Amino acid sequence: MSRVLALIRSAHPEPGAAVTLAITLLAAGAGHRGWRLASVAAAVAASQLAVGWVNDRLDQERDRLAGRRDKPLVAGAVSGRAVAVSGLLAALAVPVLALPLGGPATLAITVAAGVALLYDWPLKSTVFSVLPYLISFGLLPAFVVLALPGAPAPPWWLVTAGALLGGGAHFANVLPDLADDAATGVRGLPHRIGAAGSQLAAAALLLGATAALVLGPPGPPSWSGLAAGAAAVVVLPLGWYAARRAEGRPVALFRAVIVVALIDVLLLVLSGRVT
Repeated sequence: MSRVLALIRSAHPEPGAAVTLAITLLAAGAGHRGWRLASVAAAVAASQLAVGWVNDRLDQERDRLAGRRDKPLVAGAVSGRAVAVSGLLAALAVPVLALPLGGPATLAITVAAGVALLYDWPLKSTVFSVLPYLISFGLLPAFVVLALPGAPAPPWWLVTAGALLGGGAHFANVLPDLADDAATGVRGLPHRIGAAGSQLAAAALLLGATAALVLGPPGPPSWSGLAAGAAAVVVLPLGWYAARRAEGRPVALFRAVIVVALIDVLLLVLSGRVT
């Protein structure tokens, strides 16, 4: 059981679970029920597991050099082979799990997972490190809509919001590891603009995503949409403030991004304006 738990921890469960929950809520709001909803959730979960495991396996040596004993691979709680095989199997499971939802949906989630894996290698250490997040997170809500019977065209504002959320998540996600990454030669876009620039980029992108969700759907903004905007304006500064005060790893802003993203999705679902 301890090895199973270590394997799960190697998959970066917190952000992966948040993404899976958000997309599952979005799918429910779009009208997915029963096996369709389960297929959406399973395919997204598999994609998140694949990306997390591959990332941890590729970063094993860098994490060791940085003294990251909190990482199961560095601590020896799980083997590199087990993590690598798990990542491969999860990646192969993505199109299989999505196939019952139709060709367009299967293509969307498979490309989303494939592009996300390109972040793990080779784009993580380049100025283009944000691109996989923009593309993959833009494709996730498109996958939800394309999985509906008849495969309707995804609305532009929903895809845009997903992409901006992904970009914001990238800058916030890297913040806790900036020092360790710099010490081991990782030079993605957040590392090039620094902690302050990454915090501003994360906040701006997330606020842009919220604006797309509030102003994008036809008609006047809904009360739930305005509430989502207000939540983002309140929660993000609180996360930024907590990150500034933290003496250890500044994870507060990243968690604020997760909270606001989930609030955005929940209020979007409650408004009935997903598609």
